[in-house]
Formats: sequence, C-alpha cells, structure tokens
Amino acid sequence: MRNPIRLYMSMSLDGYIAGPDDRPGQELGRNGGRLFNWLDDRESDGPSGQVYREALATGALISGRRTFELAQRWQGDHHDGVPILVLTHRVADGDVPPGHARFVTDVDDCARQARETAGDRPVMVHGASAARALLRAGHLDEMEIHLIPVLLGEGRRLFDHLGTGHIELHLVRRLDDRDVMHLRYRVRRSEEAA
Repeated sequence: MRNPIRLYMSMSLDGYIAGPDDRPGQELGRNGGRLFNWLDDRESDGPSGQVYREALATGALISGRRTFELAQRWQGDHHDGVPILVLTHRVADGDVPPGHARFVTDVDDCARQARETAGDRPVMVHGASAARALLRAGHLDEMEIHLIPVLLGEGRRLFDHLGTGHIELHLVRRLDDRDVMHLRYRVRRSEEAA
C-alpha cells in the first residue's frame, strides 16, 4: 500500500483512550496520562522509539475536531509542517484554523486530500471520532494500537458508536517494549474477508 491511512492510538486493555472527565485542562481525563508512559522511551533505539519515529515520518494528519480542540489546535503544526485535516461536522463563520490546519466536512474528501498531500508517506489519524468515520467509510487502512497493560474502568472508548458492521483485522506487526505492546493491524476489506 503506497500511503496507508493509519490510526495511531494509545489504549488501555479495556478499550479506553482517555480516562473519565476529559476536557480542557484535563485533556486525557483522570488517570489517562498513564496511557502515554511509553513515550518516555520515544528517543530510544527500542520498539517505542521506532514507532514514534514512524509516526513522525507521516506526511499528513487527519484529526477529529474534539481532539484538535483538546490539543489546543497544536498551534497549527503537529509535526514538521505536515497538513492537518480536521474532520468536522460544521465550521463556524470566521473560524480559521492556525498554521497548516484546515477544516474538512466530508470524510471522502478528507481522505482524498490527506493521501494527495502526504505523497508517498503514510497518513496519521488522531481521534476516535475521525477513526470511526474513516473506518465506516472504508478509508482507514491500518491501526497502530499502543496497548497499555492497565484497566481504566471508565472514560472514553475508541470503538464506541462504531455501528453494527463486522470488521476483520489482520495483525501485521507486534512490538513489545517496556509497559506497552505496539500492535499494527491492517483493516481487511469485505472482498478480502470473503
């Protein structure tokens, strides 16, 4: 696959990507910061460093609106000046995102723009709602799940409100590191699963 659209997401073993009460000032929710301890090893030569470098080598970013706002719009630059496409339902008049960010209201158009601007590099996806929208529309190609050995018990789940469709995944890589298992899945299209 030339430039896959790939979700990058840290997740607890019970499926949460943020603790309860995630909001501005407490962006990861209560105890949600635990999901990102693996980033302490992002500068290492080990698996977490490898995964982190791969994420920063992506050529475009698709973000959900809520993630974009909680991240304080990344001040318009997520990494290396790559285009940030914010998938949103609506855009208020006069709301112009900073820097390299722009709003897109159509999921198909968002995926097309992201692939075009990424060139031959993968496209990074941040945010549960964007991931679900891309998955439902058939545009999410891969998921890089950073599985953390913790049960948060409550919070925001990655796959809530996904719908009733059956989706098969194929594990293409597993990297174990201190306090995390990096799992890369390829989304199997219905023609592949048959």
